[in-house]
Amino acid sequence: MQDAQTKEAETRTGTVTVARRMRFSASHRLHSEGLDAEANRRVYGKCNNPSGHGHDYEIEVEVEDGPGADAALEAALKGSFEESVDHKHLNLDVEWLAEVIPTAELLAIRFWDYLEQELNPCRLKRLRLYEGPRNWVELPIPSRD
Repeated sequence: MQDAQTKEAETRTGTVTVARRMRFSASHRLHSEGLDAEANRRVYGKCNNPSGHGHDYEIEVEVEDGPGADAALEAALKGSFEESVDHKHLNLDVEWLAEVIPTAELLAIRFWDYLEQELNPCRLKRLRLYEGPRNWVELPIPSRD
């Protein structure tokens, strides 16, 4: 059941969006088991370094407002998600990323799937993943009407 203030906000603006941003550091290696060593080097370049390499990531997540959406978003990001990825090697330390070539695009999709489960019943609206200050991926891709 919605409280009176939430109903008032929806009446004035439609659905309210709650957003949260979090930073984390992690390492990864771009490598496909389906390619030989030379092809991996050609496709992924220095990102195929056997020791991996690191990034300072930033994730922005938006959910549609509902009862407890702000608290749920805070708990999901600062709880299990941060614990799973912060200061981890994404290929080796994060079980739910084990089969993923951790490009920014594929990480954003997996992060969406993970957070969508954590945020249920809140509806995930947008996720933006920054891989450093210049590169980012956004889901869902805005429609071009």
